[in-house]
Amino acid sequence: MPDNQTVSSPQFSRAEYATGPESDTCRICGQTIVGGYYRVNEAMACASCADQAQRGQPRDSHVAYSRALLLGIGGAVLGMILYAAFAIMTGLVIGYMALAVGWLVGKAMLKGSNGIGGRRYQITAALLTYAAVSVAAIPIAIGISIKDHKPLVSQHRTQAADDNATDGSTDGADNNQAQAAEHRQRQNMGAAVVMLVGYGLASPFLDLQDPVHGFIGLVILVVGIRIAWRMTALRKLVVDGPYKSTPATV
Repeated sequence: MPDNQTVSSPQFSRAEYATGPESDTCRICGQTIVGGYYRVNEAMACASCADQAQRGQPRDSHVAYSRALLLGIGGAVLGMILYAAFAIMTGLVIGYMALAVGWLVGKAMLKGSNGIGGRRYQITAALLTYAAVSVAAIPIAIGISIKDHKPLVSQHRTQAADDNATDGSTDGADNNQAQAAEHRQRQNMGAAVVMLVGYGLASPFLDLQDPVHGFIGLVILVVGIRIAWRMTALRKLVVDGPYKSTPATV
């Protein structure tokens, strides 16, 4: 061996530490962790990132819920329109559209609350999803009846026209009768709206008259509601630590 080559021996008196990415790297900022570490939802994090996570965690409030409710209603209305429009244009009522409605409602509510979830958000999302899918049966039924030339409210309109014609003959003689006729017309219109809404809300169960298709549609609706329920669940941030890192010796 040449004289100018030096052979170094291991220095057992000095500990050397491994720096594997899985053992000492912050999973949030990517920096090497020196000393102790924390766990943010089971992910290793440095002290700085753990502190920022705790301070930046959003908190539930009336304002956050109000925004979530407002956007959730908007998502439900949009989902109902898309559901009904697809059924009317294609003539096909596909229950799987309920899954998209549930996703729209959950996404809209999370957007409004800035990611905050919880039990009241879940209940609201479930009710909005059910209402959107079930009430979509109203415009679908009206659209199909128009295509088939079978208007649903023809009887109601005929009755209202008869009331107007009857009361119109006495309008000049007695203004009170005219007002009474107008009041009855409004009552008839209100009753028709309530009846249509009731029909819509009950439509998932009315469809059980066809047991096979009705049951499948109801199951898909439940899955859509579950999607909205899970999306709006509470996302609790858990920060644990500090822990002492255990260096590996070489």
